[in-house]
Amino acid sequence: MLRHYESLGLVRPTGRTGSGYREYSDEDIRRIFHIESLRSLGLSLREVKRALDDPGFTPARLVDEMIRQTRERIAAETELLTRLRRIGAAQPTDWADVLQIVALLQALGSENAGKRQSAALSSVREVPVPVEALVEAALSESDPNVAGALRWALAQSVDDVLEPLAEGLDAPTAEVRERAVKSIAEIPGDDATALLRDALVGPDPVVRRYAALALGARGVTEAIPTLVEMVVEETNEADAADALTALAGDPAVAEQIAGRLVERLGTDGVASPVRSRLTQALADIPGPTAARALAELSHDADRAVAYTARYVLTLRDGR
Repeated sequence: MLRHYESLGLVRPTGRTGSGYREYSDEDIRRIFHIESLRSLGLSLREVKRALDDPGFTPARLVDEMIRQTRERIAAETELLTRLRRIGAAQPTDWADVLQIVALLQALGSENAGKRQSAALSSVREVPVPVEALVEAALSESDPNVAGALRWALAQSVDDVLEPLAEGLDAPTAEVRERAVKSIAEIPGDDATALLRDALVGPDPVVRRYAALALGARGVTEAIPTLVEMVVEETNEADAADALTALAGDPAVAEQIAGRLVERLGTDGVASPVRSRLTQALADIPGPTAARALAELSHDADRAVAYTARYVLTLRDGR
């Protein structure tokens, strides 16, 4: 190494002994330590020589460039480590499996939506893609068709899928939170239902609404207040009304739903469009409370609301 440094002009021995050995002074040794210190920062030998010999050399720009290069290298190494971990998690039995997993992972990251969708579907039919990769793809996918395929694939891979999706519910980006709750909504079981219950009381209104729709389909009555508000606010109101109708199969729950709808009708200053939506929501809710509310609405000052209520009552009476 010292001979190489000497050939590059980085360090020169002060002299030689009678038998030809190089002699280094204290200053020479100090310079050698300086060379090694700068090399430890990633500088090339040419950059080290310039740093030590050029009095006008300013390190700031070079250090900034080295920081950029180091970040790029770390990112590349991290990506490689992630890919290797995912391949290991799939537990390939031979190199053919490894190559197939790599191909699927590359397809999931393709710019072509068709390739991403095909990879999502293939992840279930062929060699399984690690759940972590599927979750990452699902939380970042903007194409609705590909997103649907990824949610389907996740629903087939119930094991270990809920924990990374739960992290998505707390993501700083609203789109990621929405994709996470949509994915959880398609996964069966009590654990997914528990996550949806948590999402129902979370701070994100969009997440709450999707959670309410999913919980309504699962027969969870805690979703009723949110579903009623969705009808009032005209946010996915048709789906919310359908979920309320599904919940109303239990007479006691039907009365609870009707009570909520009537309560919103009794709010001061309820606009005609809101009364109209609440009337339509009451149409498919059985029981005496809904019937009494529809009877009152049949005399509403807004003719459209009144006609709707009368028509619904006619259907309910079987006439």
